[in-house]
Amino acid sequence: MKGIILAGGAGTRLHPITRAVSKQLLPVFDKPMIYYPLSVLMLAGIRDILVITTPEEQPLFRRLLGDGSELGLRLDYAAQAEPNGIAQAFLIGADHIGDEACALVLGDNIFHGQGFATVLRDCIARLERGDDGAVLFGYPVRDPERYGVGVADESGRLVDIEEKPVAPRSNRAITGLYLYDGQVVDIARGLTPSARGELEITDVNREYLERDQARLVDLGRGFAWLDTGTHDSLVEAGQYVQILEHRQGVRIACLEEIALDRGWIDADACLALGAAQGKSGYGEYVMNVARARGAQAR
Repeated sequence: MKGIILAGGAGTRLHPITRAVSKQLLPVFDKPMIYYPLSVLMLAGIRDILVITTPEEQPLFRRLLGDGSELGLRLDYAAQAEPNGIAQAFLIGADHIGDEACALVLGDNIFHGQGFATVLRDCIARLERGDDGAVLFGYPVRDPERYGVGVADESGRLVDIEEKPVAPRSNRAITGLYLYDGQVVDIARGLTPSARGELEITDVNREYLERDQARLVDLGRGFAWLDTGTHDSLVEAGQYVQILEHRQGVRIACLEEIALDRGWIDADACLALGAAQGKSGYGEYVMNVARARGAQAR
């Protein structure tokens, strides 16, 4: 399965702090925002990932993440010149995806929960078996009228999508993580821009719904989904990460630790990556993780 992180856009809701830097490069407590969606793809076992940015900010992402080889990944980059909709990512990334299944995650979404890696792998296995064509993730919210809402039957099969409904039939907001089979590029190519001139991800999801191939997975109790698109939500996300990390003594979205857990790098390589950041608490954590796995002390 291929992965895409959509990290474009102007971040206008976060002005003035995004006038000089991409929203996805802003810190969420102790790491750049893009670490969080990248960690989701890594937890899912995805190693071949396309990062879509604005043309102007792509060098900054390259400087931060490189080609991914230090983490056992392959990272490529592409540009979205104008914010023409989430579904445009499949056209930009068509050569990257080919005819394979694909996971798309928005660069400003944060997911966290016990057993999330297992949930993701189970969903991918269903796609690979042909049980589903699309897997969406729903999260309960207090104000579903502000979101696109998914309605599912008892088996989890998606039966309707409601856009900002006045009288919601569900409180499950559809999050910014999407899994699709190899049909997604062709579906995206057949889309017509909406009234606001964008290729809408909802139209992709509706196509799978009409084919009876879409599933809605409920991320309920025990999971957190945070959208960092406003000043308040950005601060709240940082506080959430800070509290959990301080109380539990583990780092959320630690890329080096995930790569080590997956066997994509060894303990000595992990130690070296931590040492390069050793004057920070993050770097010290990475080194401690590596030493606990048998790396030679430096």
